[in-house]
Amino acid sequence: MSDYPKMSGEKGGQPAGAPIAMQPMPSAPPGAPAPTGWMSAPQAPPNCPPGLEYLAQVDQLLVKQKVEGLEMVTGYETNNKYEILNTMGQRVFYAVEDTCCCTRNCCGHHRPWDIKILNNQSKEVMHLSRGLRCNTCLCPCCLQKVTVEAPTGHVIGYVSQAWSLCKPRYNIQTANEETVLRIKGPCCTWNMCGDIEFDVSTADETSFCGRITKQWSGLAKEAFTDADNYGISFPMDLDINVKAVLIGAVFLIDFMYFENNTKSDKKKIKHVVS
Repeated sequence: MSDYPKMSGEKGGQPAGAPIAMQPMPSAPPGAPAPTGWMSAPQAPPNCPPGLEYLAQVDQLLVKQKVEGLEMVTGYETNNKYEILNTMGQRVFYAVEDTCCCTRNCCGHHRPWDIKILNNQSKEVMHLSRGLRCNTCLCPCCLQKVTVEAPTGHVIGYVSQAWSLCKPRYNIQTANEETVLRIKGPCCTWNMCGDIEFDVSTADETSFCGRITKQWSGLAKEAFTDADNYGISFPMDLDINVKAVLIGAVFLIDFMYFENNTKSDKKKIKHVVS
């Protein structure tokens, strides 16, 4: 993996392609299968981890959390499941959380987790792991960190939370823990009527080079489930390993700010909606 990511665009410019949040994604009716199946596997570029060749041909992805009926009705927290789609609505990867029921229901969104990223043959091509750490900026010595492996056992990078009093901040790092990208979110991650954006910039923060967007899903879904949709955009020529680590950042952001998986959290949301 190179020390610095490749990227296009000048200072203040946009990455290749408009942000995914601005482009409508094909959707199926509730309970219907995915509309277009799996993305065709392209030829793997040199030095690409096996299974990640799909990332060479995309500059935008949608991470779509599956709605779990049991969790919605009973409040019992189940393992999260996600589809990772391209702009054509084709599935690129499938992601599943792997934690025990006690951890999920006792620790809530603070829980440590492992997430397996699977290809169309149900083979694990990426592994994300998050340890049990403090979820508040008041403890700068024990901030959040996600390890990204591809394949399993081979670390390709980290998503590390940076200490900040006001805005959520994260560093995208190589396997040698060198920061190559930075992510900065808004002061308020609570928005009842619109998207919430986390901007991605170069390590020196002089150039914009992508965005992670928590997309507004409508009142019913936002109020009664913790299933969320995220758009992610980045330059087409960004290093594949760095693209993979950015996917890991989506999951960390989801659990830290939008995994409202306790009954008290849901009651608060329902009260606001009503």
